[in-house]
Amino acid sequence: MVYILNIETATKNCSVSIGADGKTIALKELSEEQFNHAEKLHVFIQDILNEVGISLNDLNAISVSKGPGSYTGLRIGVSSAKGLCYALNIPLIAIETLEILAHQLNVEKGLVVPMIDARRMEVFTQVFSHDKKALNDPYALIVEENSFDTFNDDIHLIGDGAFKCKELLNTEKFHYYDEFVYPSANEMSLLSFQKYTENKIEDVAYFEPYYLKDFMLTTKK
Repeated sequence: MVYILNIETATKNCSVSIGADGKTIALKELSEEQFNHAEKLHVFIQDILNEVGISLNDLNAISVSKGPGSYTGLRIGVSSAKGLCYALNIPLIAIETLEILAHQLNVEKGLVVPMIDARRMEVFTQVFSHDKKALNDPYALIVEENSFDTFNDDIHLIGDGAFKCKELLNTEKFHYYDEFVYPSANEMSLLSFQKYTENKIEDVAYFEPYYLKDFMLTTKK
């Protein structure tokens, strides 16, 4: 049995799961505006280890959501995952946040477009086929009426960045789902197991989050 601890902190959702051979056997998560991930993450990890009845030493690997997303959230998740991997001497697996979000939606045709809210009318997004194959790289998009004119297929939008696009992206090809949907460690179990079996692991010493955009500080006027 391959046990993998999955950590997802790239958005407002602080989410951890344990996967056994690619299936989620324990999940704990909480979405809050305050971003209290630093306080909750290690408590959640211990809680699900206790629930399953295993210890950190029983883990075969740790996977983490690599971004894009919240700078603070990503730093917390990645630093925790790297520290545990180093201490336990086990592999680190990284999964793109938008891929995790895309796997929450199952459709038979069309395109799946996960969106993570950035600011104003900007989102982090990526386009996937209905069977979750990435058609482009993650990118930052300022949403306009013609943002997806190059695609003729139905477009299924998911994530907390999708609903603010409703007024602009309002033709029949756009389909919307639940408003407050965040990436979850639940979908990471299968993705991390696949990478583990393919030996797609990261260098613990040098791995960094994928911020996509440079961090910018603003000053009060």
